[in-house]
Amino acid sequence: MCSAEQPSRRTVLAAVVTAAATVTAAASPPAPRTTDFRGWASYGDWCAGEADGVDVVGGARSGVVIGEAAGTTSYTDPHTGTTADWEYATWTSPAHRFAVPATEVIASWNADTPPGTWLQTELTCTYSDGTATPWYVMGRWALGDQDIRRTSVDGQRDGRSTVWTDTLAIDDPATGPRLTAYRLRLTLHRRPGTRLTPTVRRAGAMGSDVPDRFTVPASTPCLARELIVPRYSQDLHRGQYPQYDGGGEAWCSPTSSQMIVEYWGGRPTAEQLAWVDPSFTDPQVCHAARHTYDAQYEGCGNWPFNAAYAATYAGLESVVTRLSSLTDLETLIAAGIPAITSQSFHAQELTGAGYGTAGHLMTVIGFTADGDVIANDPASPTDQAVRRVYRRREWENIWLRTKRYAADGKVASGSGGICYLYFPARPDARQRAALTAVGVTV
Repeated sequence: MCSAEQPSRRTVLAAVVTAAATVTAAASPPAPRTTDFRGWASYGDWCAGEADGVDVVGGARSGVVIGEAAGTTSYTDPHTGTTADWEYATWTSPAHRFAVPATEVIASWNADTPPGTWLQTELTCTYSDGTATPWYVMGRWALGDQDIRRTSVDGQRDGRSTVWTDTLAIDDPATGPRLTAYRLRLTLHRRPGTRLTPTVRRAGAMGSDVPDRFTVPASTPCLARELIVPRYSQDLHRGQYPQYDGGGEAWCSPTSSQMIVEYWGGRPTAEQLAWVDPSFTDPQVCHAARHTYDAQYEGCGNWPFNAAYAATYAGLESVVTRLSSLTDLETLIAAGIPAITSQSFHAQELTGAGYGTAGHLMTVIGFTADGDVIANDPASPTDQAVRRVYRRREWENIWLRTKRYAADGKVASGSGGICYLYFPARPDARQRAALTAVGVTV
């Protein structure tokens, strides 16, 4: 999430800066992996779930669609007050047991939602004592906003865990239970009487046993490479479209998302951008903000909503996960995969940034010969100024730590390595190996 304090919360063009284009034996020993991502995306994955009114479709990218609807339900949109009837069908995953019992779980999904359709994603988790959480809504989502308002759901808790916008978290990680397994449920909706349907092509969740730490171990540089990624400034949009949180610091996440979407060759059409004021620079950033906006959170920083937006572009898939070290990022960069990372810091903690933030998204595009991080930082005055080089040790700590001191001296949270990954639906062998190495099976 971008600006507010939260409890946790084409052909690839690449320029090789030095001869090191792959992770070498000089890499740091891998950090213990405390994150387990499990996704469903193959024909066999979808067939393994429980279907009520959905059909599994095959082809180059399999998924689930509404077949003969399971029934009709009424939904009152809390943000517009509009009540409408919707046909629905559900798909429920098998239970997945986490490799490491988790304190946080974040779902993500890739779907197409033509006008007149939308999707709800839910999770239920098993506690370490064998009891279960309720079914928690992790998002009500459509690419457009003409049918429902895209939204997270506040007020979901059971006394031991709580949903904070996009993150299901144990209330007291020090003494509380852990989450040992989860099931995911997708409810697909369409207007009655039509044959339109959402198509869900990938869905899953990431569970993490989030380490309790103010500092993280230093890693050893092992890669020098820079990817050529479009540069966009969020600051150029300050004050634009207040109904989508008004640009500027509020748009770090969609601005970062748009950079990587275009790196992979995706771009809104002129027709899709026709609603944007023609006097505005980089209208595609406005487009990304509108299509990631969470009406409940009242911002564009919902992590799965950004990932879902990116995956609406042809040939792209996405996940929200956690990485354990800069070595993981080096593995991805070596394979040509940039990453979007979330960090929070005081101005003095990141040399050259010139600002402090309670939460900010950047796009990591490479590493210098000295191992420093090359980032497209959207918190820049111009597009040309977006490329920054940050000191490795400083950047590593502000991204991977899970605790920090806020400006008032109180202990606040850090992201603990949160990362959005956008990648080809058909990755090449090198990309596939890199994603597998960081815990994402494609």
